[in-house]
Amino acid sequence: MTDVTETETLQPVRPGGESNGATRERNEREILEAAERVFARFGYRGASVQAIAEEAGLPKSNVLYYMGNKRGLYVRLLERMMARWNALLDDISVEDDPAEVLEAFIRSKMQLSRQHPEGSRLFAAEILGGAPFLQGYLRGELREWVRTRARIFEQWAERGLMDPVDPVWLIFLIWSATQHYADFEAQVLGIMGQDEISDADVERITRFLTQVILKGCGVRPSGGG
Repeated sequence: MTDVTETETLQPVRPGGESNGATRERNEREILEAAERVFARFGYRGASVQAIAEEAGLPKSNVLYYMGNKRGLYVRLLERMMARWNALLDDISVEDDPAEVLEAFIRSKMQLSRQHPEGSRLFAAEILGGAPFLQGYLRGELREWVRTRARIFEQWAERGLMDPVDPVWLIFLIWSATQHYADFEAQVLGIMGQDEISDADVERITRFLTQVILKGCGVRPSGGG
């Protein structure tokens, strides 16, 4: 029997004394973290629900109960990664300082790429494969998200707070530049002759990207620096 055709009537195994809500939250977190590692390691085709269950230290029935099937779990992981990356821009308005917003977005994206490199690589692999599982999300929710943020960037330019650069290309640039250090870590480390990217490296990279992007967009850094 394949992962997709497993019944969803299986009941989860719960630790004694733990409430249903607490159990669900803990199990879903452990399953998602394990799935991120397994999918990043083996890809969608090479991963299995059984391998994810073993990585999470949970019965396979729990994974199926909470996530339904492998496809649903995979798509949920990818969408969670994008939500993490873009959360900082969810509530921005035209009244905000573009220097502060862009600097914070770059810094947040760099930190998330460092904290969740496997999720970043998983997303990159999906896109490089033609995004077969994400077409609806990319053409629907994410397209609308980019459109509304781009309009705010355009209004900043209309107010003279930044140059009238193409806001969609700007979002693409920040996404790609910050994810590079996770997705192409082996290349970066090989060229730099290092075994790992240190916290100090991340800070220098963040400052470099902030300087280049803000200057290229005609935005003065926060504090007039």
